[in-house]
Amino acid sequence: MWVARRVLSSLVKRTQYAGQSGLFCRPQHGSLPELELRYLQCTCCWRSRVPVASFETLNANLSSSNEPCKDDASRTLDTCYTPEQRDAILQLLNTATPGELAGIKLLRGRKSLNIVEYRTKNGPFKTLESVVNVPLLKHKSAVIVFNSILNPTVKKERKVRIQLAKFIRPEVDKSWLEDASSIVSLICGTNKIAWAHVDRGMTVLDWQQVDCPNFLRGTYMASAYLHDVSSVVALLPSADFYIIEKSSISVQNTALFPIMAHMRAVEAMLFALLEPKNSPAESNIPPRVLNMMRTAVGRHFGLMVGESRTSGAQTVRQLMTESVTQKLPRINFPQDLLVKYRNSFQMGSRRGGEELCDALLQAIAFYELLSDCS
Repeated sequence: MWVARRVLSSLVKRTQYAGQSGLFCRPQHGSLPELELRYLQCTCCWRSRVPVASFETLNANLSSSNEPCKDDASRTLDTCYTPEQRDAILQLLNTATPGELAGIKLLRGRKSLNIVEYRTKNGPFKTLESVVNVPLLKHKSAVIVFNSILNPTVKKERKVRIQLAKFIRPEVDKSWLEDASSIVSLICGTNKIAWAHVDRGMTVLDWQQVDCPNFLRGTYMASAYLHDVSSVVALLPSADFYIIEKSSISVQNTALFPIMAHMRAVEAMLFALLEPKNSPAESNIPPRVLNMMRTAVGRHFGLMVGESRTSGAQTVRQLMTESVTQKLPRINFPQDLLVKYRNSFQMGSRRGGEELCDALLQAIAFYELLSDCS
């Protein structure tokens, strides 16, 4: 122990000579902080002490060195950017629509609406610091938004060629699907079934839903289910193909097993009731009822968040608006359907239902994905 004390003592003494820099010595030039001294005590008597440098202090001081402006909350946001950058940021925040703001990082959803509401109530933003007053936009979030405006991420647009086998079951020759003049897109909900009848010209011929009071009641009585499903089938228009949504509920999710069993029961009954009974001589006739993957439709419209699919109500509202305002809309709606559902898909409204939205989006995705595979 005393040998160790002598070695440490000699190392410390070396730091007393000017012009020498060692492990425990502060350099002559540079910005490193002066090290404070700590002590090692003799483990025998606990009285004699040898001073040693504290590297913890060094690490703490180094870690608190100056960082880029983007993470310095003590400085005002306006001092972090040049006048040209500030003008560009304020110009966009003061003039962009909610849809344009939603394309900026961190501004999707409620934040973009808060910006519009704030500038409508208080006038245009005059400083970057004033943006922090917008609800849900604090200092760090605002910095990310500003940097995203100045350096927008350019996404390379590429047309993904999806094979039919990726989203249609069972597999059908593409020529059969291309010859179809119309399809009926079906969505099975927990208490209703919705459908959309769409033709090859991307015009909605029929769009409605029917309540099924016996769904998820009691012990899944087959007779009760058959009554509700048969009532819906009797109302369905004639079409070349019936496309039934294939849900993405995993069998490993035991909490949702009752819902999955319900979906599978309704799906099986629709297949049985809608599929014609072909004779062996007609084996070359394709199936009339097909499944379409729910996740494929969600990805097609950008509704996926991870493995979960969000509501398509906003997308349907936009499609209905484009049907009236654009010369060549993505989908054409008859006037009576526009009047019937014009207020059904507003935020907070329960009158329309997600099933109606999903039925329409599935029909559109079917034709557009089929076109992409050409």
